[in-house]
Amino acid sequence: KILGACETLTQEQFLASAEFPFGSERGGSLRDTILHIVDAEYGWRDFFETNTFGEDLKAEDFQTFSSLEKKFRDEEQAMRAYLNGLTDEDIVSHRKYINDEGIHRDRILWHCLLHVVNHGTQHRSEAAALLTRYNASPGDLDFTLYLIETGNT
Repeated sequence: KILGACETLTQEQFLASAEFPFGSERGGSLRDTILHIVDAEYGWRDFFETNTFGEDLKAEDFQTFSSLEKKFRDEEQAMRAYLNGLTDEDIVSHRKYINDEGIHRDRILWHCLLHVVNHGTQHRSEAAALLTRYNASPGDLDFTLYLIETGNT
């Protein structure tokens, strides 16, 4: 729904600075907020698969909505493929890493996966608020409505 609503915006709206989305201290935008969602999912999935965090995605590589939408869709497919290959043992396995502040972390995989979902929820709500300001509300984003709309009553 977020991506569909973005299709109705002008390039200027997509890149316009906003006061509250991700990156607002740097003049963040709707593009930056959606890029942050994709980057987080990409980064975590890459870590789950390789045990290392890759390079962050760069805003300058996604100057148009269509380029970012393609990355979003590609990452969605990659994450689904990863999730489809998980076993019950994998879900409760530990992932150890050092965060950006140098702090050692030991997390259970399902905790990390829940974090990815929760993180995306926060930033999708920010994107939805921006879209609403542009008279392009994505509508209700409740999970139960998603289930109904996709035939999972």
